[in-house]
Amino acid sequence: MKIKFRKLNPDIGTNIPAPAYATDGAAGIDLAASIREPVVINPRERAMIPSGLAVDIPGRDLVGLVFPRSGLAARHGIAMANAVGVIDSDYKGEIICPVQNNGTQPYEIKPGDRIAQLVFMPVLQVEIEFTEQLTDSMRGDGGFGSTGR
Repeated sequence: MKIKFRKLNPDIGTNIPAPAYATDGAAGIDLAASIREPVVINPRERAMIPSGLAVDIPGRDLVGLVFPRSGLAARHGIAMANAVGVIDSDYKGEIICPVQNNGTQPYEIKPGDRIAQLVFMPVLQVEIEFTEQLTDSMRGDGGFGSTGR
């Protein structure tokens, strides 16, 4: 399947890496920081980092999900402030990454740094129907931690 991207920054593909899969087995397309100057994010702060890209998702049966990069999260506490970004098929604006520093040290994002990954997934839209009773299950309405450790 082909997905069309629009370059909003002419430096993409030269000074800023183009979106790409890092390996043949990668599920996510790496997104790079499309910024002119480094951005320092202090602990407990966040910054809106542009990707310089817009995407044309070809129908409502597909969604783009923007995930944090696991290495940044594990080593530096850098994550997405919204956990996972949702790009609906009818959104045609720039992909912006709300990056949050959950670590203990300031973190510098440089132009072209890989900051997030974009995964495409199928979507099923459902009809909503209200009811007085839901189907029984072994778990029932047991919430957080109800299934054990």
